[in-house]
Order: sequence, then structure tokens, then C-alpha cells
Amino acid sequence: MSGLVLRLAGPLQSWGEHSAFAERDTVGFPTRSGLVGLFACALGQPRRAPLTRFAELELTVRVDAPGVLLTDFHTVGGGLPAARTVPTAEGKHRPGDTGTMVSRRRYLADAVFTVAVSGPGSLLDEIGLALLSPHWQLYLGRRSCPPDEPLLLRRGVEDPEAELRRVPLPRRPRPLRAADRERVTVDLIGERPAERTEITDLYDVPASFAPLDRRYQRRSVYREPVDLPASLECRPGREYHEALCRYMRDGQGER
Repeated sequence: MSGLVLRLAGPLQSWGEHSAFAERDTVGFPTRSGLVGLFACALGQPRRAPLTRFAELELTVRVDAPGVLLTDFHTVGGGLPAARTVPTAEGKHRPGDTGTMVSRRRYLADAVFTVAVSGPGSLLDEIGLALLSPHWQLYLGRRSCPPDEPLLLRRGVEDPEAELRRVPLPRRPRPLRAADRERVTVDLIGERPAERTEITDLYDVPASFAPLDRRYQRRSVYREPVDLPASLECRPGREYHEALCRYMRDGQGER
């Protein structure tokens, strides 16, 4: 087994789990389908290609900054001739004066996540190299959500989940009690029960990304609050990114 450590951050992210056309939701952390899609995109894997090679990957997400839920209001099809409006279920088109459809799309603004990925070394070596030079543009759940840098923090890690207790954290507001000056509590979202509290069942295990045959299976995810040293926290901006760069340099011998 080998591992990767990723950082997923950007102005917007969206990790849908039961979206329909008019309502595009997001859960509060990266989904398995979203991460598998990220890896497949980096590798240049076609949408119709089998996804069985990703089944052995184990994913644990650290919620560094939950972000702010944002709803984007869209209208589609307005102001067009009837022949070009949104099609109906019968294969016809709406009249031009009633052709507008409303869509609400939800995003996480300014969220930051650290992800530990474990699995077969050969596959993770391939994914790690692909993330450094992706075949297609990478995105955080939706194409309108590009990631910022750095994305790949370390590869070839023996125990990636242990790294979730070492990666620098962006500082976020919290009460200034005496105990809080020495520790900070973050959530780990994982797939192993252990002592974690179950959050919910998600239908986010991709069986097929084929455009006309998208299928997902169920999995249970668990939340574990963990206390980390407050020394991991850095002021947003230059201090935080310099700490990330030092962490990346310290891990270069593992590659």
C-alpha cells in the first residue's frame, strides 16, 4: 500500500450527491465520486471506461475550512425562439414566452480540505504523476471550480492518514479560551467505523460515468473530531503557503 496527500482548495467547490437538473446540491466535503472523477480526469480516462480500478482506494478527508454555502441562481432558455427553448419530456419545446427554466446551484466558497488517499502503490504512483501533469483540466466537483495550488502535497507516503495530523492548517476564527491556544479541533471524514460517529449514507460510489448511464452505489461515511496542535495553524496568505511549501519539501525524500 502507498499513499497520496492532496489539498483541495479554491474560490468555489461543489460536491453533488443527489443533484437533479433544477437543483444542484453539494455536501460539505469532497465525495468519493468527485475524487474518483478528479483522478480519472488527470489520467485522461474516458467517461465510458470501467471504474473498477479505483475500488481499492481508501479516502479520508480532513475539513480544514468548511467554507460558506453559496447558492447561484440560474435561468436557462429565456429570450429564445420556441424551436430553441428547453425540450420537454415529450421531445417537444416549450413556447417562447414560457421557455425559461430556473436552476439553483450550490457551492462551498473558500473551503479547504486535506485528503489522504491509500491504495495499491502502482495505481497511486500513476495517479500522482498524472496530478502533476493532468491530461484534462482538473476541477473540484464541477468544471466551473478549478483548484488552486498546491494540489498534490506528497506522494509515495507510507501512512497518508497519519499525515492528516501534520499538514499545516489555515487559521480560522474560534473562541480564545486558554485551552484553545494549544489545540484546534477538526473533523476527519472516513470510511472506517472505528470510534467515529456515523454521519449518513451517501450514494457517491461511482459505478459508471457514461453520459447516458451514470450509476452510483451506497457507502457509509463517519465523522471523527480530532484535536491537533495549534502550532499547525497559519495566517491565511503568505504564511500559510510558505508552511505548505516547507511541508512539501520535507516529504520529497518519500517520492
